[in-house]
Amino acid sequence: MLDNQSPQVLPSSKTAVPHIANRFSVAPMLDWTDRHCRYFLRQLTQHTLLYTEMVTTGAIIHGKGDYLAYSEQEHPVSLQLGGSDPHDLAHAARLAQARGYDEINLNVGCPSDRVQNGRFGACLMADAALVADCIKAMKDVVSIPVTVKTRIGIDEQDSYEFLCDFIGTVAERGGCDTFVIHARKAWLSGLSPKQNREIPPLDYPRVYQLKQDFPQLTLALNGGIKTLEQADQHLTHLDGVMIGREAYQNPGMLVDVDRQLFGSTAPAVDCVAAVEAMYPYIDSELARGTYLGHITRHMLGLFQGIPGSRQWRRHLSENAHKPGADVTVLEAALAKVSQQYRESVS
Repeated sequence: MLDNQSPQVLPSSKTAVPHIANRFSVAPMLDWTDRHCRYFLRQLTQHTLLYTEMVTTGAIIHGKGDYLAYSEQEHPVSLQLGGSDPHDLAHAARLAQARGYDEINLNVGCPSDRVQNGRFGACLMADAALVADCIKAMKDVVSIPVTVKTRIGIDEQDSYEFLCDFIGTVAERGGCDTFVIHARKAWLSGLSPKQNREIPPLDYPRVYQLKQDFPQLTLALNGGIKTLEQADQHLTHLDGVMIGREAYQNPGMLVDVDRQLFGSTAPAVDCVAAVEAMYPYIDSELARGTYLGHITRHMLGLFQGIPGSRQWRRHLSENAHKPGADVTVLEAALAKVSQQYRESVS
């Protein structure tokens, strides 16, 4: 479930940096990229654009909780919206801009039954005119970027011509100039969301061709990318790359993003220091009633491949959900891997 408690904003010595047109981003992932996850990932990379989980317009407008909650330290951060009513999307976008989000993204890629029943997500690819109306309605009321995350097709509507018609219509009629494209089509029935991320074949050349045919648009690629070297290769063809589950399950890969993909000259991020930088945030959240495990679950994969990483994961998994668990649990887990990590990077 989305943690919709409003966070306490903590002082930060870090200065938010403007994102560079989706050059590199971490994908919106339901139940994963909540505000605790994003706060943690921001300790590893300052330039990466971070996305919220998909939030429906109904939750924002009518929900009892604060579904727009985030910490100022998360910038640059994009709110991904789920919806298909232009008026509601415009209302939600206006609220999001007032709260300080850096970008609004419309979900036109999720194939789940629940999303389809709400008439949003990937099924919207079948109605490019409606998507264009949705984008225009949002752009008319906000000054921040409004972007689209989509697939290369749906069901039997998977020709290159169909994709071009969709992109062209949304760009021309809606005024959208930035698209994040998952290089697989989606089956709206017969496959689970997980299967839809794995079974339809990837078609990177189709997205490359799209950039050739729409050079004026900013196009970012999503799907199947697991390393920064792969990302760098895709960036020779496209404007941006989005990584999802690999970045979540192996967040340590993000420590090199700023230097490799953004040309930063800042010192390399130290993963042990990144964990320790979470302590004030965790103390603040625990004081407000947040359970430690709701935060540390996003940190389990940090030391992947480092001796001691299994003990790190095990200690957190076994202790973070116990009553009264606090940062001492994290300190004990860190002690099981910190020396080996420092030796591995020295």
